[in-house]
Amino acid sequence: MSQLKIEVFGSGCAKCRKTCELFKRAVSAKGIEADVRHVTDVNAGIDRGVLFTPAVFINGEKVLEGKVPTMPQVEELIGKYRN
Repeated sequence: MSQLKIEVFGSGCAKCRKTCELFKRAVSAKGIEADVRHVTDVNAGIDRGVLFTPAVFINGEKVLEGKVPTMPQVEELIGKYRN
């Protein structure tokens, strides 16, 4: 199974940091190999079509935008892309 690439786009605000931390905790707890990155480059976000932060991309696909997910939502999203 290939490694998941998870990108959390955001300015570095508390909501964006929390979202990134939730994804890091979820992959760690489940023993999933993943590269979780917090992207703070505004231009990179604009290039990817981000309108609201936090925005989360998994393997290049936008899966969440404009809200902090719950842990069950994070686990569900990871599960969809892990299989």
